[in-house]
Amino acid sequence: MTPFRIEPLASSAAACAALSDILIEVVAHGGSVSFMHPLSRDAASRFWETSLASADRGERIVLGAFDRDHLIGTVTLLLDLPPNQPHRAEIAKMMTRLSHRHRGVATALLRAAEQLAIDRERTLLVLDTAVEDGASGLYERFGFQLAGIIPDYALKPHGGLTGTMIYWKRLLAPASCCIMSRSLPSS
Repeated sequence: MTPFRIEPLASSAAACAALSDILIEVVAHGGSVSFMHPLSRDAASRFWETSLASADRGERIVLGAFDRDHLIGTVTLLLDLPPNQPHRAEIAKMMTRLSHRHRGVATALLRAAEQLAIDRERTLLVLDTAVEDGASGLYERFGFQLAGIIPDYALKPHGGLTGTMIYWKRLLAPASCCIMSRSLPSS
């Protein structure tokens, strides 16, 4: 049994503050999660306020990992995709506090996100991670397949470019409801 629990987060000042703390810490230590160092508390809070509001609307699920009452990790499952992609979801913003790394937190978060995608009948998951210091090993252990690498994709938090690795994983057989057939006109 893991010493932490995983649960979806909703908009609240406490959730936003705890998520902002994690984001600032991860960026300060070189985590490539779309932000540059130094990351201001205002910028981190704006990001999480927007993200949690999107979760409240059902467009995404922001999961939190807790050690007792302390938020120690997070991952987001993006669900609000274009109309021609109702069968897939994206994994984003996988982060674990430095104090809790290598203790199974990211594994538990990823497992929970996958189950939530399956529960919502998503058949394909995609994600990206930085070439340098990314979590490719975790994703590959989970069965994600490398689609390719884009060089010089983003700036690292402390400067310099890094590539990104694009991954995919099929969760279930494609749902027949999502596949449209087109009949030929009769002659």
